[in-house]
Amino acid sequence: MFRSRSKEEQSAKVTDSKVTADQPKQPRDPQAPKGRPTPKRSHATAQRRSMAAAPADRKEAAKRARESRRADLARQREALANGDERFLPARDKGPIRSYVRDFVDARYSVAEFFLPLAVLILVLSMINRGTFQSYVLLAWLVVIVLIVLNSAVTGISLKRALKQRFPDENLRGAVPYGLMRTLQIRRLRLPKPKVKRGEKR
Repeated sequence: MFRSRSKEEQSAKVTDSKVTADQPKQPRDPQAPKGRPTPKRSHATAQRRSMAAAPADRKEAAKRARESRRADLARQREALANGDERFLPARDKGPIRSYVRDFVDARYSVAEFFLPLAVLILVLSMINRGTFQSYVLLAWLVVIVLIVLNSAVTGISLKRALKQRFPDENLRGAVPYGLMRTLQIRRLRLPKPKVKRGEKR
């Protein structure tokens, strides 16, 4: 009796294994094991190339970063010299900043002569001849007042022109940018001036 039951269980196991072997295999779901679709060949190839191009150690990565930074700085210096808008620093990019530079460069400004006048007054202040020192001090005060007045007029005019030219744009920082440019000698301004004196902007 026990032998017959064991024989029946063995025969049932053999039958189940045959049925399982005869059933066709179900296609494996590509998303089942990973939870995401299999990447395309082009994407996988690009990923392998980027991994191969990545530096193996930190020193190599730092070296490449320095070289990239130097190349960017060289492009920026060249752009500042020739006015190439594509490689200008972020503070000089855009039509608003370009308009501000042209607005300032087309006008004379007392502030651009500040450094030469400051050096001249410093030299004259070394001459110790009685009332001469008081005249030097007076000249220094006159220069300061003229620079303040000229900067105020330039700032108001520039702000009004920007609002007319760019009514819907964000003009934050544009006027201080122009006033800082007035303090630079025209020949030393970067980006280089593109307009002549007296041109209307």
